[in-house]
Amino acid sequence: MKPIIGITTFEEQSKGYHTVKSTYINAVFAAGGIPINIPIIKDEEDYETYVNLVDGIIFTGGLDISPLTYGENPVKEINLMSSRRDEYELGLFKKVYEMKKPILGICRGSQLMNVALGGSLYQDINTQVQEALGHAPKSMEADEFFHWINIERNSQLYEIFGKDKIQVNSFHHQAIKELGKDLKVIALSEDGIIEGIQGTKEGFVLGVQFHPEALSPRYPEYLKIFEELITASKKNKSS
Repeated sequence: MKPIIGITTFEEQSKGYHTVKSTYINAVFAAGGIPINIPIIKDEEDYETYVNLVDGIIFTGGLDISPLTYGENPVKEINLMSSRRDEYELGLFKKVYEMKKPILGICRGSQLMNVALGGSLYQDINTQVQEALGHAPKSMEADEFFHWINIERNSQLYEIFGKDKIQVNSFHHQAIKELGKDLKVIALSEDGIIEGIQGTKEGFVLGVQFHPEALSPRYPEYLKIFEELITASKKNKSS
């Protein structure tokens, strides 16, 4: 039986719906999983219901994470935030992490993993990182490569791609600063921005700063990230 993969969503309050880009859903289907969208919820008992339902989970991209979650006041470059989403995803992550279910964080999702484990973020790369290169191009298609990243050989990403350097897309102005507990850096951009993290404990805990779900239709090798999540989720399901 195919593993069930939870996908976090964001809330459009003005329009009255929860949503997520179809690229996440399509990637899970293509990799051999059954995607289930998880709405923003408040009740911790409901967290456990979703955690018990899914075999693995994807924390998706989107809005800035509020600096208040890691003890800072916002700089003027902070734009869109949602305290509702921050609160529910941080709570959901902790439940999934405690139960050792496979986790994949993408862009904001990778940053959220880091914050949930006690780390912090650069609120705005361009103003807080000297000699930073580009990371947030405007009016660029999501399946276009934008820069290179360097991958650590002893890492999940190296096992997936078999390369120590790959090209990625890039749509973020925040990035991981201080690393959270029980995480290690596994990929960096040429200017030193953290582009990949993984857990140091047993299990599948992987975060990437780029968007493999948007690249995979054009570049199938990026689907391997989701295939590894599915493989880990199958093992979790059968254990």
